[in-house]
Amino acid sequence: MKPSVLGLLLALAAPAAYAQTPAQAPEVVETPIVIGQSFALPSVIMGAAREINVWLPPGYDQSRERYPVLYVLDGGQDQDFHHISGIAQLGTIVGTTRDVIVVGVASVDRRNELALPTEDPELIARYPTQGQSERFRRFLSEEVQPFINARYRTSGETALMGESLAGLFVVETFLKEPQMFDAYVGVSPSLWWDGGQLARQAGAHLRDHSGAPRTLILTLGDEGEMMQAPMDVLVANLRQYAMPNERWSFTPRPTESHATIYHGAALDAFRQLYATDPQ
Repeated sequence: MKPSVLGLLLALAAPAAYAQTPAQAPEVVETPIVIGQSFALPSVIMGAAREINVWLPPGYDQSRERYPVLYVLDGGQDQDFHHISGIAQLGTIVGTTRDVIVVGVASVDRRNELALPTEDPELIARYPTQGQSERFRRFLSEEVQPFINARYRTSGETALMGESLAGLFVVETFLKEPQMFDAYVGVSPSLWWDGGQLARQAGAHLRDHSGAPRTLILTLGDEGEMMQAPMDVLVANLRQYAMPNERWSFTPRPTESHATIYHGAALDAFRQLYATDPQ
């Protein structure tokens, strides 16, 4: 018998204890991905605890710096918080924008919280809880901002961002309470609400402004006459009545729809508001 055949027979006859076993697969380690912190902030003004989400720039815990704060409306975890904090994360990683704290303020009843009162009977019948934007503004000013400023190292530089009905709230806040934030970003604001009254009244509000430095960024996609007409009225009032220190811009985005406009508009706003200093 040839040696190679003999070796094969001996191997087959060897006890199981001497048989070679395959290496055991390494254990898969699972760890959670932590994007930020979520708080249930008790609110006397709103009459219930409200969801507040916070994203901190990488390195926050290791630094002593103070940071600007961007407040995002519709900022719940199942709304736009992850979207906008992701843009902030990208800018930080690649160095195109400054570090910023992103605060997402969740909305529950959007027409109640984000829309100003209307006299339109059809809107009142359809949305009986509508029109409490002033209360929501007090919630931001008297409860949310103090909470954030007490808990985090904030620089005092603030901005407010929102889209659609949240964009309407942004424009209303800029016109009526401009001192609340340094910058305002209104993406596809629903200025059609209440028959476009806010846009028509913009001139009167602008004439009451103090002239303190403010930034207003507006944009609108190809969204039909109902959205475009009141925007044209607002832009005309801004051209005539905006104070010299109020920097404002309106950027049409004809290739975007109401459903697609937010990401690109938010990215551009970040690059405008938080551009890094040239080296």
